[in-house]
Amino acid sequence: MPIDHQAIIERCLQWPGVALKHPFDPHLPVLFVGSKMFALLGRTGESESVNLKADPEEAWLLRQQYPNAVLPGYHMNKKHWNTVVLDGTVPDREIAAMLEQSYRLAAARLTRSEKEGLSLT
Repeated sequence: MPIDHQAIIERCLQWPGVALKHPFDPHLPVLFVGSKMFALLGRTGESESVNLKADPEEAWLLRQQYPNAVLPGYHMNKKHWNTVVLDGTVPDREIAAMLEQSYRLAAARLTRSEKEGLSLT
């Protein structure tokens, strides 16, 4: 069974400074590190999906590698975000790496005082 929203939430809530919020819609969970969003959980067609922050070059490479499962970020800056369809096409280990990268990229954008408050320094 491919990784799903619940597995992503459980994994990410173990990381420093992570909180689950619903800023847009009560049915649209979003994971934040401090004040920065790093994973927006939604649906693409019949499958669960997750929008993740990505390095622009790596985002493009992932889209080439998984053309039907890693898409430009839906309703996001398509240069910096990918939508990953959770249908089993992308291996779980790759999704885990994408989650970690998204978390690190978002955490890096926090202010120094916020990082200190979350013990991320």
